[in-house]
Amino acid sequence: MHRPTIARVLVAILVLASGLVLATTLLAQEQARLTSPLPSFAGGIAPQPHAKRVARINGAELTEVDLLREMYAIFPYAKQHNGTFPRAMEADIRRGALKMIEFEELVYQEAKRRQMKIAPERLAKSEKQFRDHFGSDQEFKEFLRLETNGSLPVLREKIARSLLIEDLLKTEVTDKSPVSLTEAKAFYVKNPERFKLPESYSLQTITVMPPVRPTPKQPNPPAPTMVQWTQMMTRGEEALRQAKNTKNYEGFGILAEKISEDDYRVMMGDHRTVNAKDLPPEVREAASKLQPGQISGLVQAEGAVTIIRLNAHTPARMQKFTEVEKGLRTQLTQSKTELLRRTLDARLRKTAEVEEF
Repeated sequence: MHRPTIARVLVAILVLASGLVLATTLLAQEQARLTSPLPSFAGGIAPQPHAKRVARINGAELTEVDLLREMYAIFPYAKQHNGTFPRAMEADIRRGALKMIEFEELVYQEAKRRQMKIAPERLAKSEKQFRDHFGSDQEFKEFLRLETNGSLPVLREKIARSLLIEDLLKTEVTDKSPVSLTEAKAFYVKNPERFKLPESYSLQTITVMPPVRPTPKQPNPPAPTMVQWTQMMTRGEEALRQAKNTKNYEGFGILAEKISEDDYRVMMGDHRTVNAKDLPPEVREAASKLQPGQISGLVQAEGAVTIIRLNAHTPARMQKFTEVEKGLRTQLTQSKTELLRRTLDARLRKTAEVEEF
């Protein structure tokens, strides 16, 4: 109870069994991403890699430039570090980017096979929207020089390609992804355990720590001596006297900031909402006897002396479908979208000649 659990969020690149990295960008953003220039840095445009081929799909070649642009789309933070990627992640980013540009080329070729077309008016509108992203005509011309050797027809071909990809994905993925209310309700009924909320407590603490505190290297330090324990209890009694004089959350929190010895003192002693099973047994038992707003006596737990203020207690319960409906449908739609994209990728690869170099 004396040390907060620090959640370490690790950046992960999701490479599915098929090798396809599922992009989370909206289809409406694909045009800008596919035709965006390589990032600029303090010294100017990032050095263009040699346009060596990295893959060939039914004879159509994909180059290192295509791959690098997709790598920046997957990990845009590289633009803030002179275009470099974390060494530990670069291989996964590269592999994921390669699978994505292969997938897009497969989708484009399928759209061409189906003889799908882009209306001239739509192409012109998309070109205008793309040009509007630039701050000036000079910026746009510089982009053309670097990306298309100054050719407007090449740019229009790129935009038309991205629109065809968008249209086919809309037909094969987006339009088939929405999950109905009936489907969501069926999932809810079939998976009740996923919607059970565990018992939880929202509480604040003021803690007197032992002289030798737990550390990662020494998670179980020596117990306080009798003299040390007596001193801890004396400090605890004084802390309890002051805590009992507080009137509300803020008063207890300010006191915690002043005298508590655990890491939660910087948060006014607030542990937020904690799953009951994650609390030390002694703390859980003491909290179970309190009403919101009440303060416990001295609680001995994990080698420390703690005072608890209960802010809320939520018994275990089953969430109602109306509570989870919106989020559940969004989650199921995302899962269905990923499945449809994986399925489409596998189907197109089955009849394609894909070579990697």
